[in-house]
Amino acid sequence: MNTVVAQLQRQFQDYLVSLYQQGFLDNQFTELRKLQDEGTPDFVAEVVSLFFDDCSKLINSMSRSLERPENVDFKQVDSGVHQLKGSSSSVGARRVKNVCISFKECCDVQNREGCLRCLQQVDYEYKMLKTKLQDLFNLEQQILQAGGTIPQININ
Repeated sequence: MNTVVAQLQRQFQDYLVSLYQQGFLDNQFTELRKLQDEGTPDFVAEVVSLFFDDCSKLINSMSRSLERPENVDFKQVDSGVHQLKGSSSSVGARRVKNVCISFKECCDVQNREGCLRCLQQVDYEYKMLKTKLQDLFNLEQQILQAGGTIPQININ
């Protein structure tokens, strides 16, 4: 194996481990990665891309629902939070999921200010994760273009 591939693989491994250590990802992301193989080399990137599209739509919808202080439909906001929590759980987006837990509590007590803070936080976490996973997928592409294979990493 050439040194460029080995260096990229090490960089990939270190970066992925850091995403778990920093709490961006949980074990569900590991399970998702196990479903990817030679027949579906872009499986994880495609699933995550759909997740990010859904995040954007849900965040925009919840933002519109919260913008009128006198007429907030907390059931609609709660429905969006529930969807976001479910999809973030399914891809292993740990920080996004954790903010959704607080967000739901604010919806339950109809705390608009709390919901707005959680909305800002979930938007921030989703954008941070999107950037970090794009970097990870770019590293994967560099490894493959250099003739290497993506290392399987056990995170425990």
